[in-house]
Amino acid sequence: MSYSVILISGLLMVIFVAIAILHVYWAFGGKWGALSVIPTKETKSQVTMPGPIPTLIVALGLFLFAFIVLLQVLPETMASSETLIILKKYGLWSIAVIFLIRALGDFNYVGLFKKIKHTRFAQMDTKLFTPLCLMIGASSIVLELLT
Repeated sequence: MSYSVILISGLLMVIFVAIAILHVYWAFGGKWGALSVIPTKETKSQVTMPGPIPTLIVALGLFLFAFIVLLQVLPETMASSETLIILKKYGLWSIAVIFLIRALGDFNYVGLFKKIKHTRFAQMDTKLFTPLCLMIGASSIVLELLT
């Protein structure tokens, strides 16, 4: 296994676990950073405020993504069940598609082609969220091609 595979896998797993933990924190009432991650309209009213259940579902999905990346570096004998083989085969492509679509955005509030660009969320989306999604998508493709 190459150092590139280990480096990319490690980076993606750390990112996914960190963001998942942040979602768990928000689901249980945490406030730090919450105002910067919810899209807002020009009038500063929030577009949506997800409750604890949807936030925990996102956290579980992010933990699953970290697990899918982990499968790429585990020996074949450890990932031998049919479900794990399917996750290993299609998981990185799924992650790449999800994050590249997120990077493109909804053409209103998020992504490269958003129309609303002057809110607190839009500025964070431009500086951090969209570039992070592009990096995750590209890294997932590179990791898939290397493994």
